[in-house]
Amino acid sequence: MAGGWARDGAVNEQIEASIEDELARMKLRRRQDSVPSRSHCAECEEAIPEARRQALPGVQLCIDCQTERDAAPVRRGGVNRRGSKDSQLK
Repeated sequence: MAGGWARDGAVNEQIEASIEDELARMKLRRRQDSVPSRSHCAECEEAIPEARRQALPGVQLCIDCQTERDAAPVRRGGVNRRGSKDSQLK
């Protein structure tokens, strides 16, 4: 039984869609990890230490550039799959 304006079975569809989204993110991350590590940063061309390359296979950025990128807000599509007023207020 679905709540609000959703039809029956919508809750399961929402859960499945969320799982599919996360699986897609994980697969993308796995593909990125299979890329060989760079010896120099892709953004600033600073040398990436060997210890970092061994610890993080597929590393593309130096610590400074990665820290800067991690600090930046991540924009994700805020899809309201539920369609109820309560979820729109959150």
